[in-house]
Amino acid sequence: MTGNDLAARQAALVEALTAGKPVPAGFDGFRFEAARVALLRKRAGEVSRQWPLLAASLGARWKHTFAEWATARPTQGSLRDGWDLARDLRSRGELTGSAAEELAEREAAMRYDGASAPRPRRTPAMRSAAGAVVIQIAGRVRVIRPFSQPVF
Repeated sequence: MTGNDLAARQAALVEALTAGKPVPAGFDGFRFEAARVALLRKRAGEVSRQWPLLAASLGARWKHTFAEWATARPTQGSLRDGWDLARDLRSRGELTGSAAEELAEREAAMRYDGASAPRPRRTPAMRSAAGAVVIQIAGRVRVIRPFSQPVF
């Protein structure tokens, strides 16, 4: 086997494990699936550390929801993965409460176009979610909630 053949097989294995591509020839399907599931769980844990309110809002459904979303998507890093998932849930009307606020805070503080790495905003920004208004001025983010809304 040449170096190019090995590199091609390794690339196919990584794509199958992280981007939902078919299992490459010569690999045990059961062991492959166990490794893929373990990688998705690890990735879900990393994203939940970056997006704790998003993970908490889904509760027991977090790992399943994340795995379903991430199966065919290669990782972009835990910050971006969580951001993309939160936006996807918001577009389907499934992002509520503190998770919606968490996304609004991130979007007020940083620019993220879905393709390149997030970067801090230099101009004032305002977002709203779950009855709260999030304002970013001079690098400081403030959340303004209605008086009757509890703070968690």
